[in-house]
Amino acid sequence: MSGQPVKTIRVVAAVIERDGHYLITQRRPAAVLPLLWEFPGGRVEDSETNAEALTREVLHRLGAEIEVGALISFVSHPYDHYVVDLHLYECTLVTPTLTARAVHAYRWVRSDEFDQYPFTPADEASMARLLGEADPEAS
Repeated sequence: MSGQPVKTIRVVAAVIERDGHYLITQRRPAAVLPLLWEFPGGRVEDSETNAEALTREVLHRLGAEIEVGALISFVSHPYDHYVVDLHLYECTLVTPTLTARAVHAYRWVRSDEFDQYPFTPADEASMARLLGEADPEAS
């Protein structure tokens, strides 16, 4: 039956910039979309606001506190069995140290280095929007 409703998952992610480098995290080997890179964040629970979820997820994954700023972009990306609604926020680190708690790894990279890291499709779509404005020299 083709009229099945598709599950939509609301996800939030943080764009954290420091000295021209952006924080990205690598998914764990056992996760869905294993070892792909993404902006730090995660799923929003029913009882949470986007900002509450983003604060909780970054603390859980990296042991860091953040301040959530303005919404940068929104992308709705269809996967095989669900749709991800990804809200990307400009964020600031409050705590200077990071620990890879619930991620495989993290890196600080320049935007021109993003193509060296395989990103999740939803994050890839968000980056295309980001870089469309921020990187007119992209070839």
